[in-house]
Amino acid sequence: MLLQSLTSTIQPTLESLGSRVAPSWFDEAKFGIFIHWGVFAIPAFGEHFGDISAVFKHDYDRAVVRSPYSEWYQNAIRVPGTAAHTFHQETFNGAPYTDFKQPFVDGLKHWDPDAWAETFKKSGARYVVLVTKHHDGFCLWPSAVHNPHLDHWCTERDIVGELAAAVRRAGLKFGVYYSGGIDWSFNKKPVSTLGDFVGSVPGGNYGAYATAQVRELIERYEPSVLWNDIAWPTNLSSLLELFASYYNRVPDGVVNDRWLHATWYMKALRTKLGRRVFDALAKRALAKSAGNQKGVVPPPIPHSDFRTPEYTVFPDIQAKKWEATRGMSHSFGFNRNDKPDDYEPAHALLHGFIDAVSKNGNLLLNVGPRGVDGGIPVEQLDRLNCFGDWLSKNGHAIYGTRPWKISDARTGCGLDVRFTTSGGDLHVILLGTPSAEELVLKDVILAEKPGRMNDGAPVTVERRGNDSVLRLHSVLPDAAAHALTFALPDPDMD
Repeated sequence: MLLQSLTSTIQPTLESLGSRVAPSWFDEAKFGIFIHWGVFAIPAFGEHFGDISAVFKHDYDRAVVRSPYSEWYQNAIRVPGTAAHTFHQETFNGAPYTDFKQPFVDGLKHWDPDAWAETFKKSGARYVVLVTKHHDGFCLWPSAVHNPHLDHWCTERDIVGELAAAVRRAGLKFGVYYSGGIDWSFNKKPVSTLGDFVGSVPGGNYGAYATAQVRELIERYEPSVLWNDIAWPTNLSSLLELFASYYNRVPDGVVNDRWLHATWYMKALRTKLGRRVFDALAKRALAKSAGNQKGVVPPPIPHSDFRTPEYTVFPDIQAKKWEATRGMSHSFGFNRNDKPDDYEPAHALLHGFIDAVSKNGNLLLNVGPRGVDGGIPVEQLDRLNCFGDWLSKNGHAIYGTRPWKISDARTGCGLDVRFTTSGGDLHVILLGTPSAEELVLKDVILAEKPGRMNDGAPVTVERRGNDSVLRLHSVLPDAAAHALTFALPDPDMD
């Protein structure tokens, strides 16, 4: 059945697309690397405000131009009075944004795609997704599709092709990100609010341009992940044709959920009244959340293989596959304003990853290399190394696993716990290190059979009412998390 689904010709209909069985590699991989790199990494400036949610909460009407996302720099410098505009005037004397292309291209002589690929492999990642074109419209491949507004707004060196080859030589899957919903080389009007942002999808010939570029990426590089952002500038029929041609060209391919196609709703957002209504509703929703809303969850669309919450996770196990995406700091692109405290601690990133996996998710963790030399900042390398070290010892509790009937629990001493399963095994992952050799797993009943730690040392299990008592035989060494493995309990056990 799976072989048939992966080899049959897919038709451009929701029925045909929906009947396709998604390739198993994506669900089994669990951990991927996102790469935001481009000319925006030369100025490398995002306002030092906090996370993106805090910006929208405290200054909604200017949230986009005050964003910590350095990859949004071109938009921010178009608005006088912003921190980015002031920085741009003082540092670059108001030079055109296009002037950043040359120093970026000059820095490519230092870039080693094989070194990147080896770093990502050692981190334990199983796939890599490269930003091929972000909102500034600059392409990291020598596209044959002409940009009618900016000549040669791309690299002559084939960064996409070179990295794809290096990643695949390292044994990893390769995917591409493309900003289909925004291109500031087509739409030069500054974007300040969320309504402006979603409503700034270019019209005119942009739909044909974006479609031609994505088809070019598919045909040249056959990416295993087709990751669009924001929205898509054509109607549903044209979008389904693109999906069908992609699946037929790349049978092991998957598409994300950020392909909100052109509808009356999207067209309404191009009007001043439509954006005003949208922003009013967004402000009301933010006020109602009392500041507890974190990150962004894109709305469902007619067809996708996985969902992509950004800087947040789902609270429960999801039936549909999903992928949490985030930077290591408050920005995706390299931001010169990041201080050590702006980076999420390695153990917190790892805990978020384990939490996602326990709920049927993956993690797409971003790196933002420098623009001047393609180097990955040491703060980011340190965190990748932490992932690699932990996964080298505990990967059996992550790769190829599935969620259990519940995702989480706590011990009697207050330690958070997550669960995954593989084969006949139940993996109990402690998010931290207990100080005692005895743990009480609250409101969880395990089979009373000996388990094991990741080094093979035994763990005994005893039922105590509705709890399970785990005896470790030795104190665990200090680590971000520990994976214990037990026999999978009978589904009817209570």
